[in-house]
Amino acid sequence: MTTLFEYDPDIGYRFVPHLKTRVASPDGGYLVRTNGQGFRSDREFERDDPAPRILVFGDSFTAGDGVSNGSRYSDVLENLLAPVEVHNFGLPGSGTDAQFVCYRKLAEGAPCSAVVLAVLVENIRRITSPWRPSQTDDGGVEFLPKPYFELAPAAGPADASDTGSGRLPKPYFELEGDRLVRHHDPVPREPVTARELEGDDSVDRGGRFPALRRLVRSVGLQGVVQQLIRYQPTPEYDSADDPAWRLMRAILLAWRAAIPQPVVLMPLPLYQHVEGTADASAYRRRFAELAAEGDFILHDPLDDLHAYDLETRRGFRFRKDVHLTPAGHRAIAQSLAGTLRPLLAGERGSAPSFGAEGP
Repeated sequence: MTTLFEYDPDIGYRFVPHLKTRVASPDGGYLVRTNGQGFRSDREFERDDPAPRILVFGDSFTAGDGVSNGSRYSDVLENLLAPVEVHNFGLPGSGTDAQFVCYRKLAEGAPCSAVVLAVLVENIRRITSPWRPSQTDDGGVEFLPKPYFELAPAAGPADASDTGSGRLPKPYFELEGDRLVRHHDPVPREPVTARELEGDDSVDRGGRFPALRRLVRSVGLQGVVQQLIRYQPTPEYDSADDPAWRLMRAILLAWRAAIPQPVVLMPLPLYQHVEGTADASAYRRRFAELAAEGDFILHDPLDDLHAYDLETRRGFRFRKDVHLTPAGHRAIAQSLAGTLRPLLAGERGSAPSFGAEGP
């Protein structure tokens, strides 16, 4: 089996550089090619290149799990916006915290026309944990350390360079004066087992009620049940005061402050939001509020995706995998191009409003 990833002391891991391999998947294999920086790309990222280009950061939905490089929304977008280059820094399994670290290590200060922060809305769970799950060669699960942040009061002691196990006291919050404190710097190399983390509520295990989800999937009633129970896969967005949202907000605001160019904030919906089995209003409200607060250009693709009929929308994900199919990537690219074209022409759009009512 080809090893796809290698250890990185700052980000935690990255693709093995200069890789060219075929990856097997339940819906068929796909080709992966990486550059010298350790990201999926058919070209190198020259940091000081003044050519018009867009930098895109995200997780596996951006990196393109399940599809070859040329089928990803970033590559389709490049064809739509030619001659502008689009560089994809997507990293499977990463959260917004690790993606922020990736930007600071590899792209901070690099000339570009715009930066796109593609935030899969499920990432709000990943950022609260010091660990990320990883599949072992024998099919088991281990947990690897990752960079992570906590909110600490502005006035008070905090250690910004902890390299311990990540079993730190729970963060506490104030309404004003919070600051980000990074832990796992550098990221420890050694993994821990699932048994060692039993009872650790901070570990992202893929959502709530895993046993129930497996049962519902096994009998083919997942969509029906989700509609009946008004399933909410990301309740962390329900309140602006939720600790996970406050952490996400702080990370994104710090990231925005580090970028001098225009920043497009693109919340990527889960398939439940795309197919109408879950309510997206809470996360849409939070990101609209954040865009207005932080001088982001909000691109919310959900309305564009809902313009397709349900059968077409179901084709935006694989049958046995929730990741985007080539059709899903094309739909995201076409939606995002509508925001980037006027931006590249020197125009600034305004973030849409999804209602002023509070949670």
